[in-house]
Amino acid sequence: MVLKQTTGFYTYIIRCADDSLYTGWTVDLDQRMCAHNEGRGAKYTRGRGPVQLVASWELASKSEAMKLERALKQLSRREKQGLINELAVH
Repeated sequence: MVLKQTTGFYTYIIRCADDSLYTGWTVDLDQRMCAHNEGRGAKYTRGRGPVQLVASWELASKSEAMKLERALKQLSRREKQGLINELAVH
């Protein structure tokens, strides 16, 4: 068995097909996006696919990724969209 070495932890925002936004964290963005799109991701995203990654941040620890996820989930949809728009400009 070969284990994939983790290089970082990621917090992300995805846009679902119904235009809703979902925030989560993972150690493998590609695998997590596939899981969301195959209906194996979070309960919230099942039936809301396909999803599109709109923002992500790489962090040094699981704790930091989870803290950022929690902070992002506290934002309003308008605030999240503003953050996404600002990231797209840079």
